[in-house]
Amino acid sequence: MAEVRHSKTKKEFNMGRISKTLTVSLPPPIYEEIERLAKHERKTKSELFRDMVKIYEDHLDEERWRRLRRRGRATGKKYRVSSERDIEKIVHEARGIRD
Repeated sequence: MAEVRHSKTKKEFNMGRISKTLTVSLPPPIYEEIERLAKHERKTKSELFRDMVKIYEDHLDEERWRRLRRRGRATGKKYRVSSERDIEKIVHEARGIRD
């Protein structure tokens, strides 16, 4: 049991719970689909939800990489960079390094 101090006067004891509870409202068809998926996958609804969050995070990461690659292509085109050698040249120029 750990003591958690919120201020100089207020403290409480944390029993060490390693998870938090989240309550959501869903339309009945979506709830029923989650029930069906959980049963089919032999997982709890909590496990299924954690899996869905992980997949969504992976999707966001992929989207961020797509945007970064697009930005990189646009920047490369703007500065006429077409090879690693071009990049090295730009870096050397910025650092004041001569070949």
